Amino acid sequence: MQEQVFNQCHLINRLLISNQENEARQELIKLLDYHNTNDLAYNPMVNHLIRETGLFPYIEPETSNWEERFIYNAFKVDVGEEKPLTLHREQSFLLKRLLEGKNIAVSAPTSFGKSFVIDAYIKIKKPNNVLVIVPTLALTDETRRRLYKKFAHEYKIITTSDVELSDKNIFIFPQERAMNYINIVESFDIIIVDEFYKASSKFDKERSPSLIRAMIKLGEKSNQKYYLAPNITSLDSSPFTEDMEFIRLDFNTVYLEKHELYNQINNNEEKSDKLLEILSQNKGKTLIYAGTYSNIDSLTNLFLDTYEPVQNELLEMFADWLSKNYDVNWSLTKLVSREIGVHNGRLHRSLSQIQVRLFEEEKGIRNLISTSSIIEGVNTSAENVIIWRNRKGSAKLDDFTYKNIIGRGGRMFKHFIGKIYILEQPPEEGQTQLDIPFPDEILGDLNETKYEGLLTKEQVAKLKLYNDEMAELMGVQVYDELKAESVFQSSNSDLIKTIAIDLVKNPEEWNGLYYLNEFKPENWDRLLYKIIKLQPGNWDTGYKVFVEFIKIIAYNWRKSIPELLRELEDYDVGIDDFFKLERNVTYKFSAILQDLNSLQKRILKDKNYDITRFIKLCSQAFLPKVVFQLEEYGLPRMISKKIHESDVINFFDGELTIHSAISQFSEIGKETLIERTKDLDDFDKYILDYFFDGIKVKNAQNNN
Repeated sequence: MQEQVFNQCHLINRLLISNQENEARQELIKLLDYHNTNDLAYNPMVNHLIRETGLFPYIEPETSNWEERFIYNAFKVDVGEEKPLTLHREQSFLLKRLLEGKNIAVSAPTSFGKSFVIDAYIKIKKPNNVLVIVPTLALTDETRRRLYKKFAHEYKIITTSDVELSDKNIFIFPQERAMNYINIVESFDIIIVDEFYKASSKFDKERSPSLIRAMIKLGEKSNQKYYLAPNITSLDSSPFTEDMEFIRLDFNTVYLEKHELYNQINNNEEKSDKLLEILSQNKGKTLIYAGTYSNIDSLTNLFLDTYEPVQNELLEMFADWLSKNYDVNWSLTKLVSREIGVHNGRLHRSLSQIQVRLFEEEKGIRNLISTSSIIEGVNTSAENVIIWRNRKGSAKLDDFTYKNIIGRGGRMFKHFIGKIYILEQPPEEGQTQLDIPFPDEILGDLNETKYEGLLTKEQVAKLKLYNDEMAELMGVQVYDELKAESVFQSSNSDLIKTIAIDLVKNPEEWNGLYYLNEFKPENWDRLLYKIIKLQPGNWDTGYKVFVEFIKIIAYNWRKSIPELLRELEDYDVGIDDFFKLERNVTYKFSAILQDLNSLQKRILKDKNYDITRFIKLCSQAFLPKVVFQLEEYGLPRMISKKIHESDVINFFDGELTIHSAISQFSEIGKETLIERTKDLDDFDKYILDYFFDGIKVKNAQNNN
């Protein structure tokens, strides 16, 4: 055993002498895994090699020489934890550049540990206003939980709109929500854009314009910029990043052991057999990348046909809870009892979060089937990753996304080696140059004089024509006011123009718009059809089904989800469609309503309409506002309803905000709240434990 350690150390040393540091680091991580598996202490030579490869957090001070102990302590920083943590060499390099005030765009692997750099920066620099833009709401809550525990005693952590600011604030938003603060916050000390590669239409065609809009407008208000992405080879010259230093760091803290099994597979039956064989041989946590919703369905059928429910008290409780609160016949309900979960972008936020929590539990979910949401929505990882399908939606998987997915394998200090099983041919390895062209969709939201330097000649001409058309429709002054206020929710200038033209040319068709504010869904049909036809093909279903869906979920608070699903059976809307369509109501439909309202107030001003009340109801899925926001914090609506009906917290209180509600929860405490709330089952209590953990502040004394 000692001879094997010595030989491996010799190999690593030779690689270092040959300036092959990455290869040396990979071999070292395999050696550390060998120590971990055999419960061996590191000898001074191993500790020395850890130091030489920059993996300082892995040093064992008890068995190292004084030089390694010195490095281990010298690279410790306060990241808001109870004790300072040792950064690895590249983390420390990045932190130093940030503390010097540099604007940085960095590409680093998934396992790099980028969050520690952000936390250390906040702790050391103590900025007043920090803006973190994340790609999804799931990542919003994960980031909030991390920063809340460390900094809530010192900062107001803001993740929702319409929040009163404090002296020191950390804002955590997806890009669309961040724009709500453009006219509220005078300046940000730093803007941090996580997964900034999504500014390229190549990676996110639908949402890239809104991210670029946020990067431009909020970046102007920021003293410093820090953009993060994985696996970018180079950054094309772009007006959005021209003042930034691009740093590419190829520095892994885990080793990915790839098993390319696709050559042994000739058909789907063999692929299924191979998958089941891998799962039977590996008892560790496994992520299964399915690629599409239809592939999730295929895997669901395979697992339900293959596996019987297992005895697992925690997951049996979860399955019963899903049956009671969602749908007894839902495939997820049956999968959970087989220790399998599903992660996709459509589920209620709290449901995704609960499953990730159960995946982290030793005796929880063992296998998690996922679309690309697992790389966009949450920072989880596993001992094993299986690539079941080499597609992302309808497109073939590109090398960039492939690397991002397999980067979920392994975890620092837990799994030195991530095992990657590839069941379909991977994409060819290539360079990923990030190109961020200026999108035409947001031209109408820009001042042509101010931003002329960012645009091509064709775009300048198009912007001038657009501005002239809009000024003619509603008058120069009105249009200038709307642009200056950045009121538009949509990042699609053509949609804004379509709405304006319709309001000007067909004002009588908008008569009675204010009826939407009255809670009489039976009277909404004509106007709902009129509004959704402004953006055809955007609702994932036919007009009639979407209109009926809106009218039925208007009773979202009064009725349970199983009751609503029974009413939706006539329109062939099942549980998965429910999630998708509710999301469309709260985001896409609410955004178009907001733009319509902003325009009609100026164009139809004689009618004196204002549908703000209806917009708010749609944006919060017709739930009390704070109840909807609490779902992002991991508290499902059905538990909030029990709390409300037990007179513990009044969610109809007009003065209640998300922050005052969190204060009430903290003051009441978990045990008292459980005691006072009627009809809570055991899994409700498990969820409340998770929720309270997310609003817990670490002892302020430990953070000073």
